Amino acid sequence: MNYQKELDDLTNKLSLEHRYPKLLIHSCCAPCSSYVLECLSIHFDITILYYNPNIYPEEEYYRRIEEQKRFLKEIPLRTKVDFIAGEYHPADYYRMIEGLEEEKEGGNRCFACYRLRLLEAAKVASDMDFEYFTTTLSISPHKNAAKLNEIGEEIAQEYKTLWLPSDFKKKNGYKRSIELSKEYNLYRQDYCGCIYSKRERELNG
Repeated sequence: MNYQKELDDLTNKLSLEHRYPKLLIHSCCAPCSSYVLECLSIHFDITILYYNPNIYPEEEYYRRIEEQKRFLKEIPLRTKVDFIAGEYHPADYYRMIEGLEEEKEGGNRCFACYRLRLLEAAKVASDMDFEYFTTTLSISPHKNAAKLNEIGEEIAQEYKTLWLPSDFKKKNGYKRSIELSKEYNLYRQDYCGCIYSKRERELNG
């Protein structure tokens, strides 16, 4: 399925209707949110949810959250983007991936992590009456966009909200995120975020 085409079809429709639905975007970090915000802010009224209990160590979590807040203050968009900081409870992540600790990066452990974060995003979207929710995660060439969309659509039905389909790496989205990161001098981490991706990066140099 071409998730980027689905997104393009929807945003074209919204442009014709001159309508700006409320959208909650789960963000993993400022660099990944950069192109996503640039792309979607012309079509939606956006709130960023930073919820990433997978991040290790704790100081890395707070470094990323402060960089996200700084970027939101500096980037010029159609409207102000609101920000919600999720609580940092790493134990929730370790419970979610129990038994999957030895899985390779990009496999079932990561899929469980996707689900944990999207569950929280759907809950917040439902509780706060957002019309849509989505995540920045699909901008990474290392993330499985098909799996992200599959999980997002499933959870959206559970919470009776709407999933915004995406594959943000398409249309040079990942390349543009690198350009924006340089433009705004964003801290761009060299591992996904969890202790397992950190160990893998260190082992592989």
